[in-house]
Amino acid sequence: MHALFLWPALLWLLVLVPGLGLWYRRARRRRPAGPVLVPHVGMLREAAAHAQRGRQHLAAALFLTALALVLVALARPQVPVPVPADRAAIVLAIDVSGSMRSTDVLPNRLAAAQEAARAFIRTVPPSVHIGLVAFGGYASLLVPPTTDRQSLVDAIDGLRFIRRTAIGEGLLEAVAALPGRVRPDPDGTLSVRPAGPLPPGVVILLSDGRSNTGIDAVQAAAIARQQQVAVYTVGVGQPQTPDGAWTIGGPLDETELQAIAREAGGKYFRATSAEGLRETYERLARAVGWERRPQEVTGVVGLLGGIVLAAALVLSGRVIHPLGIP
Repeated sequence: MHALFLWPALLWLLVLVPGLGLWYRRARRRRPAGPVLVPHVGMLREAAAHAQRGRQHLAAALFLTALALVLVALARPQVPVPVPADRAAIVLAIDVSGSMRSTDVLPNRLAAAQEAARAFIRTVPPSVHIGLVAFGGYASLLVPPTTDRQSLVDAIDGLRFIRRTAIGEGLLEAVAALPGRVRPDPDGTLSVRPAGPLPPGVVILLSDGRSNTGIDAVQAAAIARQQQVAVYTVGVGQPQTPDGAWTIGGPLDETELQAIAREAGGKYFRATSAEGLRETYERLARAVGWERRPQEVTGVVGLLGGIVLAAALVLSGRVIHPLGIP
């Protein structure tokens, strides 16, 4: 967790504020050592009237507040603000197998996935690189990680169905597309390890959860974890087929998708409607496309202290000068 102040030791100076407040209170209560001769009784009466209004106390309170703000500014305060995530890339892996024709999510699972992917692209900051992988019985990298949003949208619009489902192959293809990652050997092992620290990488995999060919999906998730890739999975479809809808291959199977996310250090999300799928993708976009970083606000706090000090001086002047005191 980032510190709230760059120079927190200077906050000890804030003890001056209550100290000055106590000094002010005692000075107001101090009685004169002897009689005070006042030649202008009218001025004394007016001064007493102003004193009853308490304006002079308010001016002192504003002055102490301004002093506190200036001392806080000296400690260089920071506040967390959302900024584009400094990630190397995010890859969307979308299932285009025949079961994605199912209409338990209208108009069908794939069409809902396409609309959600477009929403994701709109939500992620323009500086973040995004890639696209489509998989059925085999996986294809359609767009390498890029900031060219139009090429991504065009590729999403052009998705076509492929027979069979190889979730593990789709995941490995997405991982290999991330900067610094390597493809595993045919047996699924990593004989060549990436050298040096790896740039951050994220895969968001959408499927109805029924893999029937290719490498085991959980084994692929373990390879992703070894290459420091976080995998978020999205299950699209209904766990039970609703009346009036038809499915190919059965309802949503969440077990494999949950295991993938668990193995690769990500999270699993279920989307049972087109609107829910879009909201899930937008939530993921905010989670992986943005992060909160501390930003110094010394100037803002110092400016606020100056404004409060000016208000204290103006109020103090209105208390003193109406009495005819130069």
